[in-house]
Amino acid sequence: MKRMFWLGVGVAAGVALSRKAKETAHAVTPAGIAGNLGDAVRELAGALGAFGADVRAGMVEREEQLTGEVERRSGVTPGARHALGGGAPQRRPRRTDARARRADG
Repeated sequence: MKRMFWLGVGVAAGVALSRKAKETAHAVTPAGIAGNLGDAVRELAGALGAFGADVRAGMVEREEQLTGEVERRSGVTPGARHALGGGAPQRRPRRTDARARRADG
């Protein structure tokens, strides 16, 4: 019985080490390196997206704070002038590079 136990432990250890060696060997091949690099780029893109979302949320929060402060101090609601139809009309910025001129003309 004791021999069967140690035989089972040896087989399990051999299978585990064999799989680990195969994964390690694949990791150093060009395909493995490309896969690792692709995973790293995806992770970086996700982190950048999350950072951008946090920045936008912070901007909205700060804008609300500033709007409240302006309303409290002056009694004027920022943006109300544009909502009522007053103020300057919004203009599209002009493109000045040569390709834009060729595309427009």
